[in-house]
Amino acid sequence: MGILGWIVLGLLAGLIAKAIMPGRDPGGIIITLVLGVIGAFVGGFIGRAIFDTDLGSFFEIRTWLLAILGSIILLAIYRLVTGRRAHA
Repeated sequence: MGILGWIVLGLLAGLIAKAIMPGRDPGGIIITLVLGVIGAFVGGFIGRAIFDTDLGSFFEIRTWLLAILGSIILLAIYRLVTGRRAHA
């Protein structure tokens, strides 16, 4: 999958992760989308490290699930870090 495919996949995975984990995020939708793109890469790393599988093509379900999983993890970490900083 090319870099443009990764970006599109990450943007959509970020939106899906936001829908799964609703709430107010510091930084808004732009940060959520950026986290989605980075989350797609994290999901690929998780797939290789834990599940011993590579990402497939753009239209394979495992690719989407791993990208969404990575986006959810990054969104949760981002909320933890920014939540603590806002209250400190």
